[in-house]
Amino acid sequence: MDKRDRAEIFRDRLSAQMAATGLTRSALARATGVDRSTVAQLLAADAARLPNAHLAAECARVLGVSSDWLLGLSDWPERPGDVFAAAMTVTEAARSSADAQLHDWHREAAGYKIRHVPATLPDVLKTEPLMNWEYSKFLGRTPEQAIGASQDRLGLLGGQMSDYEIAISIGELRAFAAGAGYYQGLSAEIRRAQLDYLITTARDLFPSLRLFLFDARRVFSAPVTVFGSFLGVVYVGRFYLAFRSRDRVRSLTEHFDNLIREADVDARDVPVWLEALRAELPEA
Repeated sequence: MDKRDRAEIFRDRLSAQMAATGLTRSALARATGVDRSTVAQLLAADAARLPNAHLAAECARVLGVSSDWLLGLSDWPERPGDVFAAAMTVTEAARSSADAQLHDWHREAAGYKIRHVPATLPDVLKTEPLMNWEYSKFLGRTPEQAIGASQDRLGLLGGQMSDYEIAISIGELRAFAAGAGYYQGLSAEIRRAQLDYLITTARDLFPSLRLFLFDARRVFSAPVTVFGSFLGVVYVGRFYLAFRSRDRVRSLTEHFDNLIREADVDARDVPVWLEALRAELPEA
């Protein structure tokens, strides 16, 4: 890049960041240890002057940006450490769909495609009796907030604000229907009602909501949610690992899309598959 062009980029970015932070020329001069006239020369409209490395670094430090960005060598204003911190965060996770952070992420993604692999059955599609059993029995807390939060998320689908794809393990659904493993002790009545609700919802909200069923013996996934193209979240139990790096989000998106390609049951066929599973449960 021509020196004059780079000097213009530096001048524009320096001026913009000073305005954004409310820093005057005098204050910048004092903070960087130079004369006010030096700052004035850097900001002069017809100047082709670039600062030396020390002054560029000092200006970046005072303004809270990277010197590479000021000099036009990077499109990211964040300093290297800040870029890494923003690219991945570790957020404590409550074992409830009422988790405020989870709710905020869904709100942020309203209008974007959401891709989701749940840890058990998807919270957004659980009935109130199932949530009452799950959250009261195992967490010692009332499930009202979790129910309300799930209904809000389902409302985003009903209002066609979001496009939702959910990949569910076939083994998880079979364990649920049998009342085995995690679902041991869950009454057949609740299981029947839950399957009826899944069937109805999968049919009524298609194609805004698309369920895909995969065989975890062939393809595996940890619980993960991808919000649009800007956020990918992996659930590890006590924590969420949240990624905003473009490359990381793209990798998680490709992982999810592979689950869809390998799915044993396509979204159009899920209601029929669930009806067959439901038929295996004895009536009361």
